[in-house]
Amino acid sequence: MIGHRIKSGEPETWCLPGGHVEEGEIFESAAVREVIEECGIRSMVKSRVFTVTLRTDTVQTHVTAGVVGFVSHDAYPTITEPAVFDEWRWVRPDNLPSPLFPATAVLLDAWSGTDADSRWRLYSSAIAEARM
Repeated sequence: MIGHRIKSGEPETWCLPGGHVEEGEIFESAAVREVIEECGIRSMVKSRVFTVTLRTDTVQTHVTAGVVGFVSHDAYPTITEPAVFDEWRWVRPDNLPSPLFPATAVLLDAWSGTDADSRWRLYSSAIAEARM
């Protein structure tokens, strides 16, 4: 699932659900919470980190974790943050809309095994395990 990101002050892009890890959270629980907050889906289970990325060419280093999980076959996203997203779509990885939000692009590159943007460092040792 990918959302059309329309956040003020940013160019419009397509983005996976995501956000910040809050105090006391691990990547997996943060991902489940963000999916609930951003698109209203409450059925994500078996979440697992498949990669961690670092972007170090900016003033502040950005750490992004890719988390994969399963949702029920009837899960339907809703617009819960209309100032940030105006649409959610279920899409196939080989039919992605563009342009992609930079962190989304690098996570999808990691998942597919494609060479990522050189400004990012990927730590993808968990991809094979997460796909099981």
